[in-house]
Amino acid sequence: MEEPLIPVVLMSHTAHIRSHRKPRPRSSSTLAMRAGVAGGVLSTLAVAGASGSANAAESTTQTMQLSALTGDIAAQVAESAEVTQQAAVDYELRAERDAAAAKAAKQAKADLADAKKKAEAKEKAEDARKAAAERATRSSERVSLAAPSTSTSTDTDVPAPASGSVGTVIAFLNAQVGDAYVMGATGPNAWDCSSLVQAAFKQVGVDLPRVSQDQSMAGTPVSLDNIQVGDILYWGGKGSAYHTGVYIGGGKYLDAANPSKGVVIQDLSGYPASGAVRVL
Repeated sequence: MEEPLIPVVLMSHTAHIRSHRKPRPRSSSTLAMRAGVAGGVLSTLAVAGASGSANAAESTTQTMQLSALTGDIAAQVAESAEVTQQAAVDYELRAERDAAAAKAAKQAKADLADAKKKAEAKEKAEDARKAAAERATRSSERVSLAAPSTSTSTDTDVPAPASGSVGTVIAFLNAQVGDAYVMGATGPNAWDCSSLVQAAFKQVGVDLPRVSQDQSMAGTPVSLDNIQVGDILYWGGKGSAYHTGVYIGGGKYLDAANPSKGVVIQDLSGYPASGAVRVL
């Protein structure tokens, strides 16, 4: 018995590969799209080329501008350096002028001080000469004033007038006898003890302190055994005196005593002083 025939289908050995299949026809829209893409790429390349050219031109321009700017900066730096150098020279000149001016001012000050010292020395010498002459005059005055009086005296008796500076002081004091005593008063018709003494010596250009404490520190201290006409007497401690008067000779002194007596001449033995100073 014969076997039945089995049909055999012959296939190509590449039939399973998709790319070997028969291509399907493409539509017109697909072709148009691909053409558009290709055109866009070409346009982009063209723009890129143009942009590159423009950038190259701009880069060249910027390079030229940078070169010009660098040149300007260099010129400005050079000019600034010159200005700085000139400023330094000017500063040095000013410093030299200032130093010279300071030196001249210092020398002028020294010259002025030297001239002032010379003037003061000359003035002191003249004052010393005048003081020596006045001391000689006062010595002769005191010899005559110290002579005892032959007449009977009371508290209001006034010794014989003196001459010179001492005489001027004593004359002023005698002119105030009988004036009132008022604490703090400075004349012309009322006094306290220290204002009267101050005013008397001011007549001959001697500036005494205003209060008794300070007047007891003025001039040269003298012992009560050696007092002379015109010496200032004080009562109380030296530097803390509470009363002052002026010795007028003959064992008497003149003072602004108190509110009950006023300005009077008194006997020193009745109210002994604590100390004395000499300013003339």
